[in-house]
Amino acid sequence: MTANQIDPPARLLMGPGPITADPRVLRAMSAQLVGQYDPAMTGYMAETQELFRGVFQTRNAATLLVDGTARAGIEAVFVSLLEPGDKVLVPVFGRFGSLLREIAERCGAEVHVIEREWGTVFTPAEIEKALSTVKPKLLAIVHGDTSTTVAQPLDELGALAAKHGALLYTDVTASLGGNTFLADAWGVDAATAGLQKCLAGSSGSSPITLSDRAVAIIEARKSVEAGIRTEGDPVLAAPIRSNYFDLAQILDYWGPKRLNHHTEATTMLYGARECARILLEEGVENAVERHRVHGAAMTAGLVATGLKLFGDQSVRMNNVIGVHIPDGVDPDGVRATLMADYGIEIGTSFGPLHGKVWRVGVMGYNARKDAVLTTLAALEQVLRRAGAKVAAGAGTDAALESYGL
Repeated sequence: MTANQIDPPARLLMGPGPITADPRVLRAMSAQLVGQYDPAMTGYMAETQELFRGVFQTRNAATLLVDGTARAGIEAVFVSLLEPGDKVLVPVFGRFGSLLREIAERCGAEVHVIEREWGTVFTPAEIEKALSTVKPKLLAIVHGDTSTTVAQPLDELGALAAKHGALLYTDVTASLGGNTFLADAWGVDAATAGLQKCLAGSSGSSPITLSDRAVAIIEARKSVEAGIRTEGDPVLAAPIRSNYFDLAQILDYWGPKRLNHHTEATTMLYGARECARILLEEGVENAVERHRVHGAAMTAGLVATGLKLFGDQSVRMNNVIGVHIPDGVDPDGVRATLMADYGIEIGTSFGPLHGKVWRVGVMGYNARKDAVLTTLAALEQVLRRAGAKVAAGAGTDAALESYGL
């Protein structure tokens, strides 16, 4: 029996991610492979590092890719920075804050959590109070949490973490490229992302950036150094407990040493490089503004359709909108009909919001007017057929008004 070639159905992915990839990224990912030490390949790696310095708004030398999904980047940073018993403070305001907690606990860290109601964020004073009490090695926080659609302001947290002797790590998977993020200006020590949201690519590669402070901690934990301790030597840091996610080795792989740590995921590197090229050609500030404009139009359209917004709108991400599901409407039935009849995907939610909130994404290649208007028109029709009271054309009219048309 011969398997058929993969031929995915046409979809407009308007959920919280993944999104419809930019055709330029797909073309880049179809290029032929070259050897990992071919001068062309090492040149692409160096170009990709410099491109992502622009994306993260940093001059960190340690800016590179971890092969794997966005979660691979998180695990690489945590297992490389954290030793068993290290204190970590995790402010949780959604599902992905809970993920940071779990990963830190699996590293053997002593994890301290503060929590806010989903749909809200922390004040700097709340975080500083916890920092002064816990005195952690690492403050780990999500920037934009797609489970709640809101973004935690980070501009004051780097200084607060440094004041209390902590490093600042943030997960910017959902926010990078569609919302302002300034790694250096905000004093961020480590940040990790994915490609499948505002960067308009495919899941499978995790861009990361590390400050000199973070690199110094990682370098001190090199396994080979920990293995040559002799009697009378000072106590060295515990070795990194992962080979694949050992950032000390991965830094040497990407650096002048070109350590033979692993075989680079060439196709994903091509895609990541193109994601960054597209963003920087547009200009980071222009891309953020594009996401704001189209996110605002989608928001206006959803409200006019009769849907109530979820979460604190003053801190909503530009690229994803949460709405309460109308009473009497089958949440999964609406999503299934939207998919079956129109080929459009919107998102459900997690935990306490499951069955109560839909999440509509406007990000990456899909942060454009035709995608917004098509989604609103289709959703209106599906809601009317599901029994919801919706004024005909109200959603698209409101979106067009938001665009000034």
